[in-house]
Amino acid sequence: MRKKLQLAIKPLLKTFFVLSLVLTLALSHADGALAARSGGRIGGGSFRVPSSRTYTPRTYAPPGGGYYAPYPSGGFGFPFSIPFWGIGGGFGGLFTILIFIAIANFLLQTFRRVSSGDSANDVGYSSNPAVSITRLQVGLLAQARGLQPELNHIAETADTNSPQGRAEILQEASLALLRHPEYWVYAGGGTQQAKLNSAESQFNRLSLAERSKFSEETLSNVNNQLKAALAKDALPAVDNLDNPTRLFTEGPGEYIIVTLLAATLGKVDMPKINSADDLRQVLRQIGGLPGEQLLAIEVLWTPQAEGDTLTSDDLLAEYPDLKLV
Repeated sequence: MRKKLQLAIKPLLKTFFVLSLVLTLALSHADGALAARSGGRIGGGSFRVPSSRTYTPRTYAPPGGGYYAPYPSGGFGFPFSIPFWGIGGGFGGLFTILIFIAIANFLLQTFRRVSSGDSANDVGYSSNPAVSITRLQVGLLAQARGLQPELNHIAETADTNSPQGRAEILQEASLALLRHPEYWVYAGGGTQQAKLNSAESQFNRLSLAERSKFSEETLSNVNNQLKAALAKDALPAVDNLDNPTRLFTEGPGEYIIVTLLAATLGKVDMPKINSADDLRQVLRQIGGLPGEQLLAIEVLWTPQAEGDTLTSDDLLAEYPDLKLV
């Protein structure tokens, strides 16, 4: 009886052992993948049109010298008198006619600009101007080990509160990528158009989509609030703990992903990226955006913590729209 019971229990124990082993291996790989999802973030900005862009009435200088405001006052219920030839004519009448033509042209142009509110570049004539939201992603081989310290340095020293500081961040991040063309493997992105009152939510959606791919933001500088995870908290992946030499070497199937986000006033046309030359052109274009045109920017990259890895499986799962360049 005891022998039969042992024979019956033995297969059950074997099955239990196999299942336990499978679960242990699966969970350990999951932990390793999560630990490899550290990320860095630099960002700042405000979706408000600078006050310097508000419209101020123009002045006109008709021939003969002297400046005339577009809204002069005077005679006969009109903003100015209209003398006719033979009735107070002469040069005074000619100047008055020129002023009338200038004001009529001003009113006509203003009406056209206000009625065509879709004009992307007439920021000063609309309280809800057009905004371009550009996203660029670059996938590099992990052998570009000098890139991560450059991005870390930018995050630690950047001024994210001023327009000039944000323009400098984009310039420095673009330069860091341009210095490593031999490691470019993947790229992607595009530009979306939105009105100012909806651009912030659209920008935030793109940012959250990228940040959700990190298990932790181990280094960030957003609106001059610098935060960094302690080295003991940013643990390397499980595989790296088992093999310490992997902390200092990168495999051929490991990558770094850098994302640039920029919200700019007006229409910005970025070419489609189908080659390394296209990527180089877009990086130069983003790096050259002027500070007064930028509303908000973000630079995100993964992995950030030392020893973390992003494998080809991770890249295909999280960044499926990237193309080979």
